Amino acid sequence: MKRFRTMTDTKNPFPFFPLRIVRLLFLCLVVFSACTNDIETINNVVVSDTLPVETAKDIEVIYSDSGNVQIWLKGPVYKRYAGKESTIVFPEGIEVIFYDPGMVVKSTLTARYAIIYENKKLMEARKDVVVRSVEKSESLQTEKLSWDERSKRIFSNDFVRITTKDKILFGQGFESDQQFNNWTINRPTGSIAVKNDP
Repeated sequence: MKRFRTMTDTKNPFPFFPLRIVRLLFLCLVVFSACTNDIETINNVVVSDTLPVETAKDIEVIYSDSGNVQIWLKGPVYKRYAGKESTIVFPEGIEVIFYDPGMVVKSTLTARYAIIYENKKLMEARKDVVVRSVEKSESLQTEKLSWDERSKRIFSNDFVRITTKDKILFGQGFESDQQFNNWTINRPTGSIAVKNDP
């Protein structure tokens, strides 16, 4: 005689639900609990990578060569981040002063935000970037400018405005030595003559 299995014949702890549904719910519970652990781990890693390892206020950094000061860098807030690409951030702005070998100021650079990529020896200045040549009385304005410490060059791919003694020049892209003595606008777009009062 054949015996038919009923719900009470199985080892289902929830007799009101079919065994398949109970197994499916159990599998989902295991998967979601594993995902929760992974998400927590990821969040911990992300948080630890985005927190600065050093923070300081009113920072001053001096770059020198053979005892001669070449660059003086100042910023109200300094944050250093570790990781694959070690970076230094100046979230409240920066001022950089470039000197000649005789400690005479040649040019200055100011911006409302800056980030330094330490491994690349590269700084990006952003927001109201202004470069001034003390000797030539010329200035550059742009929204983003890069300074390559190795090649001692400054450059930008953004819109630039350069003011000289007798005209204002506009263009897209720019490059120069870090003293802002010999510069070139990559794609000039126009100029305005400036009338100097006698």
